[in-house]
Amino acid sequence: MTVKTRFAPSPTGFLHVGGARTALFSWLYARHCNGQFVLRIEDTDRERSTQEAIDAIIDSMKWIDLKWDEGPYYQTKRFDRYTEVINKLLAEGKAYKCYCSKERLEKMRDEQMKAGLKPRYDGHCREDHTAHSPDEPYVIRFRNPDDGVVAFDDMVKGHIEFKNSELDDFIIQRSDGTPTYNFCVVVDDWDMGITHVIRGDDHVNNTPRQINLYKALGAPVPVFCHLAMILGDDGAKLSKRHGAVSVMQYREDGYLPEALVNYLVRLGWSHGDQEIFTRDEMIKLFTLDAITKSASGFNTKKLDWLNAHYMKTLPASEVAKELEWHLNKIGITDLSKGPKAEDVVRNYCERTHTLKEMAQKAACYYQNITEYDQAGVKKWIKEGSVEILQASLEALKALSSWDAKSIDEALENVAKAKEVGMGKVGQPLRIAITGSAMSPGIGDTMMLVGQQRTFDRIQKAIEHFSSK
Repeated sequence: MTVKTRFAPSPTGFLHVGGARTALFSWLYARHCNGQFVLRIEDTDRERSTQEAIDAIIDSMKWIDLKWDEGPYYQTKRFDRYTEVINKLLAEGKAYKCYCSKERLEKMRDEQMKAGLKPRYDGHCREDHTAHSPDEPYVIRFRNPDDGVVAFDDMVKGHIEFKNSELDDFIIQRSDGTPTYNFCVVVDDWDMGITHVIRGDDHVNNTPRQINLYKALGAPVPVFCHLAMILGDDGAKLSKRHGAVSVMQYREDGYLPEALVNYLVRLGWSHGDQEIFTRDEMIKLFTLDAITKSASGFNTKKLDWLNAHYMKTLPASEVAKELEWHLNKIGITDLSKGPKAEDVVRNYCERTHTLKEMAQKAACYYQNITEYDQAGVKKWIKEGSVEILQASLEALKALSSWDAKSIDEALENVAKAKEVGMGKVGQPLRIAITGSAMSPGIGDTMMLVGQQRTFDRIQKAIEHFSSK
């Protein structure tokens, strides 16, 4: 049997952490088993589904590099198939039309609740032979078995049973003719040959209804794996204040996709005490029986730690691709006017925590300086600083080789000649050529700025601070 999993988000919002983890676990299990991974967009909720959300989901999947083998399939493009299956169920007496009004259903539920009963449809229209006019609205309900139990062995939660007497005849087609989630998902999984359904445990209560429908259709029942929820650090349900933002927001905030994926895989799955995994290691080691039953806690500090690790250990050329995206986001689109992005990565990967921060600090290498950091100016531009800048400029222009070592040696000679520490030479120069007193080594910084631009900026700073 070829293992086939799927990720089936509803495009009523962006892809968040919980959904991304579900997608990752489904993808990893398929890859571990040399199987297939399907992307399906469950967009039957026409009022809430948006193209913006669909685009965001697909962009997120691409960014974290979860390539699908089939899809994306869209449920709204499969309505003919759903109608075909519904008509078959009607013909076999496994589904029926329900003409109950909204008022009757509300009254029924109120009475059940007052009697201490679990609200459920009472089957009023199961055997209804009343004549109805062609234009009278109706829904179609699945005829759920009256007795017995629905049992399944969940790969995470273990053996689960539901009494059929607690389940009602759920709606499979709305009065407007559109099919419902619990119906579509069963038909889709059947048609697409899904063998393993990995999803959040908020779907556990849907599972017995879906199993009864699989059996009514004569379809194989897949293996179910329900993932425990993700909690915030404080034990409360994950929310935006804990970090439950869209996956693409993590990109906006400067995280690497490798860091986010590594973080997600450890939310409910483990392999000993190992914390850092390559993609190949995840695929090799991932199994469903290693998923934990308990809820996972979101920890932003751990994500930050992983991001710092990958910024320093991934090839600079790979990190540079993401840095370029961040530079573009702050308006730097012509990177030919500055250093190679991978050179920026090499110089700043130890000095910054996110790529967003790196891009902001690197902006000075691609754009003209319009102002100087006032705190740095106050601390480092003193009496004699202009003369030091002038002497440094002359020493730099005299260099026959423009490299970090030669630059550093020339400036050390300036410091000796002026009988000052390197701080009184290097810091004014940093302010002159980057606008800030914070940067990598002065030689490396000048290499990033470039020779002629370094000369021009020092000259401009001399003129600026001479007039003060």
